[in-house]
Amino acid sequence: MHIIRTHNVTKCFQGKEVVSNVNINVKKGEIYGLLGPNGSGKTTLMKMLTNLIKPTAGEIEIFGQRLTPSSSFAVLGRIGSMIEFPIFYEKFTAKENLELHCEYMGYHNKKAINEVLEMVHLINIVNKPVENFSLGMKQRLGIARAIITRPELLILDEPINGLDPVGIREIRNLFKLLAKEYNITMIISSHILAEMEQMADTVGVINKGKLIEEVSMEAMRERNAEYIELITPDITSACFVLEHRLYLQNFKVVDQKIIRIFDQNVSQKEISKTLILNDIEMESMSKKVTSLEEYFMGLVEKENQNQVVKHE
Repeated sequence: MHIIRTHNVTKCFQGKEVVSNVNINVKKGEIYGLLGPNGSGKTTLMKMLTNLIKPTAGEIEIFGQRLTPSSSFAVLGRIGSMIEFPIFYEKFTAKENLELHCEYMGYHNKKAINEVLEMVHLINIVNKPVENFSLGMKQRLGIARAIITRPELLILDEPINGLDPVGIREIRNLFKLLAKEYNITMIISSHILAEMEQMADTVGVINKGKLIEEVSMEAMRERNAEYIELITPDITSACFVLEHRLYLQNFKVVDQKIIRIFDQNVSQKEISKTLILNDIEMESMSKKVTSLEEYFMGLVEKENQNQVVKHE
């Protein structure tokens, strides 16, 4: 079952398309990572999903219902969100801000406030005014506000911005818990690709307003085979040996010192032995797998090249 589906969603500002014919499909209970460079249209898409702005064209379907001005109130009551930087009443404490939000949402479970503050590790500063919070603390409070009503769907725009490495790990574990234990569906945008790799079930890659790929992390891992990374100061001679002594064809020079060998029919031990016998100096050699960041950058680079070709 799909919780979110968009059908050719487009948004124009002053005649310019910032989101163009986007079709995303978010399944129930999954964490969907929305990836893209700054200015790619991620936040605009999320604002349309939460009815903060209206699409210029196309349709949005949430919980199997088309999002319209008349249906949005009931739908949005089942959604928790944090879009862009979270705004609070600065003079109020964390607890007071959450109490006000619960009142506004018609949610009257008094125990929930302390529970979510504990979840995001803010329980010890419930009486501290928000104006004295760091950026990371405000992000945590924004997440607490988004999850306090136990929504069925969470829409979070860069939720780990401003968090230190410990905080990022804690919030990552929280999101996994919410998806697994509470069956909450999440769509999360982030530029920290290594985190999304550990968290997301599916990723959608958006660039210049267009969705260029939607793929499950499982399929992406299967698609991206292992390779051997060779670091050598003698790149020219190393390439000659790989091609003319080991007869390898599937390798790539990444920069002035790094070669990636994708051939699977020759072992790392055999490559190392042949390079040594041919007096090729090696700094290191190791087995690796293409990361989400490399996969993402490759997609964006390819899309940018296609755009240049179209305009020539």
